[in-house]
Amino acid sequence: MENNFDINNLVRENLKLMKPYSSARDEFEDFDTADMIFLDANENPFQNGVNRYPDPQQSNVKKVLAKQKKLQTNQILLGNGSDEVLDLIFRAFCEPKVDNVITLPPTYGMYGVLANINAVENREVLLSEDFQPQVEKILEAVDSTTKIIFLCSPNNPTANSFSDESVVKLLQNFKGLIVIDEAYIDFSKKQSWMNELDEYHNLVITQTLSKAYGLAGIRLGICYASSEVISVLNKIKPPYNVNELTQLRALERLSNPEKIKSEIVSIIEQREELLKVLVDVKFVEKIYPTEANFILIKVDDANKRYNELISKGIVIRNRTTQPLCENTLRLTIGTESENTILMKALKELN
Repeated sequence: MENNFDINNLVRENLKLMKPYSSARDEFEDFDTADMIFLDANENPFQNGVNRYPDPQQSNVKKVLAKQKKLQTNQILLGNGSDEVLDLIFRAFCEPKVDNVITLPPTYGMYGVLANINAVENREVLLSEDFQPQVEKILEAVDSTTKIIFLCSPNNPTANSFSDESVVKLLQNFKGLIVIDEAYIDFSKKQSWMNELDEYHNLVITQTLSKAYGLAGIRLGICYASSEVISVLNKIKPPYNVNELTQLRALERLSNPEKIKSEIVSIIEQREELLKVLVDVKFVEKIYPTEANFILIKVDDANKRYNELISKGIVIRNRTTQPLCENTLRLTIGTESENTILMKALKELN
């Protein structure tokens, strides 16, 4: 069901007529012409593998992703981590000191940070007690200057996915962008919302190679959206925002999907083993449902248990300061051997 979304009502006025920067590599795009002499970009001519500027559109990486995700390359934007992608979305669609966005705490903290950096009001609407969006309250918080609603599903730090009914209702009733952060989607039984991009033109999906793909160190974030949204973001992105080494490492990793799948299976198996043990840990008061590569638990005293695990050489995340998360700890799923050490430590703390 289309909600008569019009991107021209969202794009900042100063960007509509803006002419984007055109780099040397934008003007001559054929990187594979071996017999050409490149004297256009003021580069060092001595070959060392990284003396040339990278492809500003990351064409080879996008082609692989487009094939794997069954999308077009003009529906994909790559960034220096998902944080850059999210920042570009703010900068393209939110007028500083005028517009606002809506976030749903407890959630990923960078949405609020980026709102502050871009001088955009962040209207927080808490999740329900079972960590689901309170759709009616969200829609009540919307006004004519609300540009984006951020949904993290599966959510960080709660690990659960949002109900399809809630997401659809927001997509159908909000005239701005719905950004669904799917950093943890590979660990969930739910399908990605990217399958609905043709249905909802106000839908934007962000994903990452940091979690299931195991490439946190190369910083590669992905945005999937309509070609119209991607075109706006391309207009303002830095010309060479994804470096050559990142592109090469991403291509190498993406070429072995079976290995990625096997690692995801292993993480899910270890997640289930840890869940079994947590049931019998006396200081654990609640184990929240998880569709991510981590588990959120409520304990008797989060600060105490956090420090006890530190003393055993295990670093977890204390989330007790977050809304609705008093006395909670977040446990990331490690390797089988790391998981075994964690489970042993938890039993000893009884």
